[in-house]
Amino acid sequence: MTTVKISPKYQVVIPKEIRRKLNLRPGQKLQILELGDRIEFIIYKNIKDARGFLKGIDTNIERDGDRL
Repeated sequence: MTTVKISPKYQVVIPKEIRRKLNLRPGQKLQILELGDRIEFIIYKNIKDARGFLKGIDTNIERDGDRL
C-alpha cells in the first residue's frame, strides 16, 4: 500500500508505479466517487471508445424452452 499526502492546494500525486500500470497520461480525465470514508478514482472513458469492443462475441445462447 502506498501513502500519499494532500498538498496545501488539495492536490494528490498518483505514484509512478500506478501511473505506469494504468497507463495514465497528463490531461486524462478521472471520475471521483466518494463512498463513505473512501475516495475512488475511475478512469473516464468516452463511450465512442467502446465502439467495436464486442466484435466477434458469440451471441448464440441456450434459452429455456418457454423463452423461445
